[in-house]
Amino acid sequence: MNAGSRKIDVRVVDGGGALYAKQPKVYPREIDGRFQRLRIAAVFWLLGMFYAFPWISIGGQQLVLFDLPARRFHVFGLTFWPQDFYLLTLLLIIAALSLFFFTALAGRLWCGYACPQTVWTEVFLWIERRIEGDRNARMRLDKEPWGRAKVVRKAAKHVAWVVFALWTGFTFVGFFTPIRELGAEVLQLRLGGWESFWILFYSFATWGNAGMLREQVCKYMCPYARFQSAMFDRDTLVISYDVARGEPRGHRSRAQLRSVDAAVSVPAAKALGDCIDCRACVQVCPTGIDIRDGLQIDCIACAACIDACDAVMDKVGLARGLIRYTTENELGGRPRHILRPRVFLYAGVLCALVAAFSWGVAARAPLIAEVLHDRNALFRTVAAGAIENSYAVKLANKSDHAVALSLRTDTTLPLRTIGSASVSLDAGEVFSLPLTLRADRGSVRGRKPVTIVVVAADGSELARAKAQFFAPEAP
Repeated sequence: MNAGSRKIDVRVVDGGGALYAKQPKVYPREIDGRFQRLRIAAVFWLLGMFYAFPWISIGGQQLVLFDLPARRFHVFGLTFWPQDFYLLTLLLIIAALSLFFFTALAGRLWCGYACPQTVWTEVFLWIERRIEGDRNARMRLDKEPWGRAKVVRKAAKHVAWVVFALWTGFTFVGFFTPIRELGAEVLQLRLGGWESFWILFYSFATWGNAGMLREQVCKYMCPYARFQSAMFDRDTLVISYDVARGEPRGHRSRAQLRSVDAAVSVPAAKALGDCIDCRACVQVCPTGIDIRDGLQIDCIACAACIDACDAVMDKVGLARGLIRYTTENELGGRPRHILRPRVFLYAGVLCALVAAFSWGVAARAPLIAEVLHDRNALFRTVAAGAIENSYAVKLANKSDHAVALSLRTDTTLPLRTIGSASVSLDAGEVFSLPLTLRADRGSVRGRKPVTIVVVAADGSELARAKAQFFAPEAP
């Protein structure tokens, strides 16, 4: 960030001891507005996918299942194998570049709308509000001495949190163990050790991060806040307070606000900016910051402060946008350029990578074939001096249906197949098919390449694999 052009939040710690002082608890006030409704919609969408996907099946196969013991990933009807690792690499690169693209375009959109910490914290806050009440009620409850009513409310909240966290942990493990089988094991109390560990671990992590730590995770544990500024420039959309319009801030009476509406000259009202210092923007902030102090590392760009400020501006009859998504250039009176070379570069590379990933998924071979030469002997001599080579052809049916196949050679060498080289594979089956190739005496000399072709019952080619045929150099 350019020094001097943007107000940086700097906190001076007096005496050194305050650095380790307990942070005050943040009590975010519930707010309604266009950005909050968008965030709630994102919560429903993302959590809906998380909790629903394991229960949906396509052709008898769980919609999303990472089957680690079988080394297969089932995603939306597609099965990915270890040989498809390059697709996973592409997907991770796409995810990272998407983060760069959206950050350069509009700041911390990921943090405000899609980060798991943000999404689950919204649910835990909703549970807390339903049990303990609104912001003021929660603050009063925490200040009250411990009594029966307080214990009941606090216990009810944590019971609800734990139940939701356990369901979250169960669902998480359901992405790695078929969730219906996992549910049967839980009901019959015969859950395995690893499943039990990960359910409890993920449940505890959810309860601790989203219920207890909340904004502390974003402020002190998340690395993204530390390097996000490297992706910002003066044309990045960020949530900002319009200092020129809002300052000097100050409270005003209803009479003064009415006089401003009526364009009556009232010195006390005209001397102040549009900010009435109601602190609504601070009360709704989930990290407890004051956006009026400038762009801060703690801001997760949830836009709750925009909704709160717009609601206040509507009530006092002033124009919206005192706090808004804007750019540093626009705040400085210069034109903003949201669509700029950096954004186009990210978008172009991102589209190319998405196209490459889509092509890679569509062009995947339905069968994996790998030829392993017999390690005990390069060749052996049989009757009439003929030379034989033995192979193990590893076949993996990556499709979701059974397939009958056979092997043939694609070579100019005078080779013939000994025995049967046909097999039928079930969906997802892995099989090692023995193959023996024979050459008459003296027809092949030394080491020669040969291609093994896997063909379906209808004669269509499914896969090819390279191999070597070995024979004596001289008789």
